[in-house]
Amino acid sequence: MFMSNYLIKNTCIVTDNTKIYGDVLIKDKRIDRIGSSIGTKGAVKEIDGTNKYLLPGCIDDQVHFREPGLTHKANIHSEARAAVAGGVTSFMEMPNTNPPAFTQALLEDKYAIAKQTSLANYSFFMGTANDNLEEVLQTNKKKKEVCGVKIFMGSSTGNLLVDNPLMLGKIFEGSELLIATHCEEERIIKENFRNLKEQKGTLQPSDHPLSATMRLALNHLSKQSNWQRNTIVAYTYCIYPPLGNCNCLAICFH
Repeated sequence: MFMSNYLIKNTCIVTDNTKIYGDVLIKDKRIDRIGSSIGTKGAVKEIDGTNKYLLPGCIDDQVHFREPGLTHKANIHSEARAAVAGGVTSFMEMPNTNPPAFTQALLEDKYAIAKQTSLANYSFFMGTANDNLEEVLQTNKKKKEVCGVKIFMGSSTGNLLVDNPLMLGKIFEGSELLIATHCEEERIIKENFRNLKEQKGTLQPSDHPLSATMRLALNHLSKQSNWQRNTIVAYTYCIYPPLGNCNCLAICFH
């Protein structure tokens, strides 16, 4: 029978700002008590934590679990299992699947798979293209369940690309969710790719950074959109102006 009550004894408990030594009681899959020495009655499995660390579960906010369509590489079950084995108890998965998560139905399909197979807590990003604005904005109704909207400003899997400035503006103005972006410019990527092919003939994965356009694209966008620019150490970040009821958008780049 599955045991739902555990007592972890004599361990080093790591929190966000300190370490303490003691016991942790888990009842019905929830942390019930933390103390220097906890005694219990009833059906409790004791785990000796001597000379070990007890850490909170980690949250991975960008994963690629390849389901649906690319399951010869991995799937939600296999990667969630690997995540839990490494101490990651929650994940947020990107829309780069086949097909990409461009519609509410396709997004719901991923949630349905995860409900049946995931060993970790889960959420999924809504994907964007130049022609799915209506579907993207419908995600506002699910902002308590969906972790965010993902924009690729340079080509990714399939047609996961938004390089139309009008579409970008409408997403930023209309979305009530967190917006995560790959800030590149498609025109410059293609131009750099052609130049590299002419220079080298055969390209290697290590050539990818040579075609990166993040800095150029963000310089262009920040001027075009009148973003406020701020610099901290080697990073520059742009804060999009107030967008109605949308969360502020912060984009960081070197």
